[in-house]
Amino acid sequence: MTQSTSSLRISAPPHPLAVLELLKPVTWFAAMWAFMCGVVSTGAPVLDRLPQLFLGILLAGPLVCASSQAVNDWFDRHVDAINQPDRPIPSGRIGGRWGLWIALVWSGLSLLLGASLGVWAFGATVLGVALAWAYSAPPLRLKLNGWWGNAAVGFSYEGIAWFTGAAVILGGLPGPAIIFLATAYSIGAHGIMTLNDFKAIEGDRAMGVRSLPVQLGPDRAAKFACVVMATAQLAVIAALVALERPVHAAIVLGLLIAQIFLMRIMLRDPRGKAPWYNATGTTLYVLGMLAAALAVAPLSGGLHG
Repeated sequence: MTQSTSSLRISAPPHPLAVLELLKPVTWFAAMWAFMCGVVSTGAPVLDRLPQLFLGILLAGPLVCASSQAVNDWFDRHVDAINQPDRPIPSGRIGGRWGLWIALVWSGLSLLLGASLGVWAFGATVLGVALAWAYSAPPLRLKLNGWWGNAAVGFSYEGIAWFTGAAVILGGLPGPAIIFLATAYSIGAHGIMTLNDFKAIEGDRAMGVRSLPVQLGPDRAAKFACVVMATAQLAVIAALVALERPVHAAIVLGLLIAQIFLMRIMLRDPRGKAPWYNATGTTLYVLGMLAAALAVAPLSGGLHG
């Protein structure tokens, strides 16, 4: 038995703080926010289902989203050893196969909790966990192509989390208005993920990761991201007008106009300004999600499947 093989088998359990770093709590917010938008969009009395609400938030962020982070870091450990050697796995703070075991255990816990929250919540959890593994793990490894990888992340962090929040509170299938909003904001999130890829263009190109900035070039990728984000929100605005929710439609439109102003600044220097836009324009995007959720809450179409 070689020394490296032996070390894989006898590696000591990692420190809890290293595990927490692996699970990246800072990334949980997006999924938890979308989950809460799903809850709000139902218009259902939340106080009657506080235990389900708490468990659903736990499912969306600290379990499913955290699972995806662990899966990603395990299958990226060789790349991270070059580009980000201070991460828990390449640094040795999580040694042996502990990274893989954590990913498997967290995925299993996600499925168990999802199963306890109803059939539709369980189905959404299964899809979310499956996309997490498909994004990072061979043979699919969707992250190697920006078209597929960004779609997987967008639907996981926005649409599936939104749908799950509504399903948990309703105890059944959400209505068409809720499903439409979840889908539209998932599509728009593809653009957000494209801008997120600007921070690693050189590394992605060197490692064969075909992100959209690598495939299209920074300028075209940035323009495409803006079009996707804006188009998704225009679809939401049109739907809110059709549902006779003009005030909420005007709020989403106002937030979109502000985003377009920021987009014009970002497009002057996509490589330099993409992280700035993700910290500013994306905030306006997610505020629009809440406005749209509030819009459909009183509608019977948002309450019944």
